[in-house]
Amino acid sequence: MPSSRRSRVVAEVDFNKNGRQHGFLRLFHSVHSSAYGFIPIPIVVLKNGDGPTALFISGNHGDEYEGQVALCNLAKSLDPARIHGRVIILPAANFPAAMAGRRTSPIDEGNLNRLFPGDADGTVTQQIAYYIEHELVPLADLICDLHSGGSSLMYVPSALFGGWQRDGGSERGIAALKAFGSPIAYVSEANQGGNRTLSGGAVRQGVIALGTEAGGSGHVTRAALRMVERGVNNMLVFLGILPEAARMAPDGPTRFLEVGGPDYFVYTPENGLYEPLVELGEMVIAGQPAARIHFPETPWAEPITTNFARDGFVLCKRMPGRTMRGDCLFHLGTDTVL
Repeated sequence: MPSSRRSRVVAEVDFNKNGRQHGFLRLFHSVHSSAYGFIPIPIVVLKNGDGPTALFISGNHGDEYEGQVALCNLAKSLDPARIHGRVIILPAANFPAAMAGRRTSPIDEGNLNRLFPGDADGTVTQQIAYYIEHELVPLADLICDLHSGGSSLMYVPSALFGGWQRDGGSERGIAALKAFGSPIAYVSEANQGGNRTLSGGAVRQGVIALGTEAGGSGHVTRAALRMVERGVNNMLVFLGILPEAARMAPDGPTRFLEVGGPDYFVYTPENGLYEPLVELGEMVIAGQPAARIHFPETPWAEPITTNFARDGFVLCKRMPGRTMRGDCLFHLGTDTVL
């Protein structure tokens, strides 16, 4: 879906040039300390002839590190001579947030993955969203937007496809999800609020987008990093950018889950200190206690227990013990056949 407005962001790289290039997306930002300055968002482009394009993005949320490490490794290790087509790597998409190690930008508090399609004349984060959706996404045949649980959540390392259509029409996306080779993979339907996310932008531009939730809690695990690096490699094979011989076999079969509506989630009913009653990877049933909320300021008060609304697999868990009403404590997935 083309836009009649032009992004103010300027790329130092030539997307049509063969070989390896690296440089910056210049987002001009005039402030007291730098009147004519720009925010330098790093980008790497590798190209060898005509062929498909893969767009790999991490740092959409700045405190999600597994994808950032994986793409730093890819930017240095991938040889343009080995590929057929083009690979675009944007490892710190919300650069101010990534440098601060925060989910949102310290400049404008912008949550990049809630600001698509962005605004060419908007805030810093809105301009980043606009450039990605209107300049980078249309170049791609497939997008991988690499996330994790960030500072507040921990996931069972997994891949996801948010453009699922239950009645068909998303076969190519499901094929890509299967090719990714993660131990856990889940789908959610395309109409579940994705219009403000990068995956929603991909839908608007007619491009397949996969994601990950590769661990989290503000650190990197070897298992999660291995899952992401294998999946990124296998997406290059899936597109034909790398040969079939480069495919990396998964450790075992993929378990496929579905994530649906509000009953898949458990939220904090009151401010307090939460005691989890289940752990990641467990199976639970409807009505089972999920957590108790304690009140250390009045330790004689009875804790409040919150329960799961449905059966499922514990896919995600909140990590900080202090919690406020409305915080997500857990979300579930339910087994599905794709």
